Amino acid sequence: MVDPDRLRAEFSQAMSAMYRAEVPLYGELVALVEAINRRVLEADPSLAASHGQDERARLDLERHGAIRVGTAAELGLLRRLFGVLGMVPVGYYDLAAAGVPVHSTAFRATGPASLTRSPFRVFTSLLRLELIADPALRRAAQEILARRRIVTPRAVALIEQHEREGGLDERSASEFVREALETFRWHAEATVDAAAYGALRQAHPLVADVVCFRGPHINHLTPRVLDIDAAQAAMLERGLPAKELIEGPPPRRCPVLLRQTSFKALSEPVRFDGEAGIHTARFGEIEQRGVALTEAGRIRYDTWLASNQSSTINDLPDDHAALREQDLAFYRYRRVRRPDPHAGLQAAIASGAVVAEPILYEDFLPVSAAGIFRSNLGDGAGEAARPDPQRPALEQALGCAILDEVALYRKQATASAAAAMAG
Repeated sequence: MVDPDRLRAEFSQAMSAMYRAEVPLYGELVALVEAINRRVLEADPSLAASHGQDERARLDLERHGAIRVGTAAELGLLRRLFGVLGMVPVGYYDLAAAGVPVHSTAFRATGPASLTRSPFRVFTSLLRLELIADPALRRAAQEILARRRIVTPRAVALIEQHEREGGLDERSASEFVREALETFRWHAEATVDAAAYGALRQAHPLVADVVCFRGPHINHLTPRVLDIDAAQAAMLERGLPAKELIEGPPPRRCPVLLRQTSFKALSEPVRFDGEAGIHTARFGEIEQRGVALTEAGRIRYDTWLASNQSSTINDLPDDHAALREQDLAFYRYRRVRRPDPHAGLQAAIASGAVVAEPILYEDFLPVSAAGIFRSNLGDGAGEAARPDPQRPALEQALGCAILDEVALYRKQATASAAAAMAG
């Protein structure tokens, strides 16, 4: 059977090639990111030293995609499709409170070794049809969605084969990559006429994007950069229509969580029942990832987010030693030499016997995700809804529990500390 990590890497590379062909600006964005990463590593020997061969390979491979589906049945089927690639739902995100009528999770691998081999993630949003105010329009959307099939019959058969046999052989795995890509391909023929598209877009631009096409086309595929401020400046210098602000925390010596920017969505020609039109949804995004924060660290970040958001997060130290010692961020512990068995972890770090390395934040931020969505949906992006998280409903649609991202980081930190101090 083909290893899921290898299959996920092959699928990610195939999707990247497909998206590059569909959106030529994506290729320019990737080249820009690669140039900045080389420049940053050349200018900072200590950072370069911390990025070994595996980490540099991961940096080149890293992508996250984003898709939107319309029904619980579609989401449940995608959960099974991503399962073939060793990806499971991690984290719950309610975007409705920020004016985007979806709730979301991220499909990704969970183990450190698997993430190093293929850090491919797909931020996946389910349309909340109950937030469409017009009952007639809501029923029309439901009827349109009920008629479509987003996964090819052959891909479904291969998913069932994987579930039955515990994996896919070489030939079946290659076929699965080809068939699964069809789910995420762009189609310039809408499934509705221009009048139906217009009515759904009036309800919310995202509703039209989800409902009016054959499937959940990838709307961005994001590379990771080591200096997002430089990337933002470079996009503007090259004339790319970059959004005005970088989403997420302010710049820091010790980056935390996730910062994101993008070039604005493209206006693409579409045909509505033979009639020419325009649709705006797909865009190019760049992200910079920092250390994952503990529960206490997230409280401090969220408190800053809810405040006036000055240029610094005063209550969150900009120093890795302080973040670690105050249990505000997660670290992986690597043994350099045998520590004193009678000393604690902190003493082992102080003596140089154990090295603490930041655990990369692998997940997303709901406010930032909503900000990216809204900046690329155009006018009428929607008003905020009353906060009403529906995690149980999303889990029911998925057919499984959503893993807690903080618990995963805590488990990784604890396991590495025990291994570093053992014996």
